[in-house]
Amino acid sequence: MAFETWLIKVKTAISNSFDSARSSVPKPKALKKSNVGVLAFEIAGLMSKLLHLWNSLSDKNIVRLRNESISLEGVRKIVSNDESFLLGLACAEMAENIRLVAKSISTITRRCQDIKLQDFDRILEEFATSGHDPHGWVLSGKEMEAKNKKMDRYVTITVTLFKEMEELSAIESSFRKAVQCKELESATKEQKIIDLQQKLFWQRQEVKYLKERSLWNRSFDTVVSMLARSVFTVLARIKLVFGVGHGYLPSLPRSLSASATVHPTENPNPCTFVSGPLKSSKLDEKTEMGTKFLESNSRLLKPPESTLGAAALSLHYANLIIVIEKMIKSPQLVGVDARDDLYAMLPGSIRAALRARLKGVGFSASDPVLAGEWRAALGRILGWLSPLAHNMIKWQSERSFEQQNLVPKTNVLLLQTLFLADKAKTEAAITEMLVGLNYIWRFEREMTAKALFECSNVNGVVLNLQNSS
Repeated sequence: MAFETWLIKVKTAISNSFDSARSSVPKPKALKKSNVGVLAFEIAGLMSKLLHLWNSLSDKNIVRLRNESISLEGVRKIVSNDESFLLGLACAEMAENIRLVAKSISTITRRCQDIKLQDFDRILEEFATSGHDPHGWVLSGKEMEAKNKKMDRYVTITVTLFKEMEELSAIESSFRKAVQCKELESATKEQKIIDLQQKLFWQRQEVKYLKERSLWNRSFDTVVSMLARSVFTVLARIKLVFGVGHGYLPSLPRSLSASATVHPTENPNPCTFVSGPLKSSKLDEKTEMGTKFLESNSRLLKPPESTLGAAALSLHYANLIIVIEKMIKSPQLVGVDARDDLYAMLPGSIRAALRARLKGVGFSASDPVLAGEWRAALGRILGWLSPLAHNMIKWQSERSFEQQNLVPKTNVLLLQTLFLADKAKTEAAITEMLVGLNYIWRFEREMTAKALFECSNVNGVVLNLQNSS
């Protein structure tokens, strides 16, 4: 009886606590205008992206971009071998990334009390237009590093807060279930409720402590000020490292490289590239210059009609190349069903090209020298094509809907993927790999069948000798 009375008191206390929590939700309206609250998690994501962008613009990463990323053999073969164009693509993607972050920031600036922060969009456009920074939001290198450390701490604590709030929710759910459970014995149930109640108390204290230290209890003015200064500083850094002058567009060629020849033997003549750079033009109106710098990046990243991106085939071809890569590495493990599945993945253009290449090819594949040449050729093609396919998967996965609020884990740029790859050249390389894979696959089967036949003959001879003896 005493336990039941105590249980009723616990239920009443829980009910009252939830009711008071619900009734208190609309109360802090004054705080809602200045404190970010649950938006802390979205803001932490924006801060993380800005930190990632800033790190990608470090001297070390810019040197790597110039010396490694744009020098990838696959990029030079099927995207472009014009350095200015590739650097222009890198600049455009980074500027587009900062534009998208700024667009997200602008959705919360109206909650700020500072008029300057409310006018973030216009001030950013003016800065992108002329480089004019009326409020001194561009930070020095040392100031930016200090600001980054502060934002990084906020992000870390806010991520911890998210995990602890999830844990709190789970404990509250377990507590409610324990109170409502009728299957446990009274003593056991009482002890379980007491343990959960104590755990719930400490978890709430932990969440309260983290809210005080994280972005949760920071004002909109505070966090938007940090974000705005970071956006301006990152944008200034982009202009600096890529040499974008005020009032002029960067000289960015838009041509693509010549067709790459893919053969089972070495190609002694590397492809040449002939392109004419777009002339830089000084724009008369400041607003037009801003529009050209911020919005032209999106247009520059729009794939030409001749590319896989324009045909919406870049991700499909990346998966196709990875499947072929696995088969080339272990042709003896490829069954008939796997071949059929691979053929089903091929678009009509590659099927037609493959049929034309295989027309008249004999059924015998027993030449070990030719098989060795094909293996070497396939290794060379995969050496430059496979990295772009894997980069395509990474780039796409980091920008998928499920991952869009997370920080990219790599510095893979669009130019390092198949998105801007020439469709005809990529299909020619894939067709060449399929022809080579076809020969190697048949060669492996014939060698296996021959080995089994010889083995059976030897066994037959041994058996005859045993019988005759």
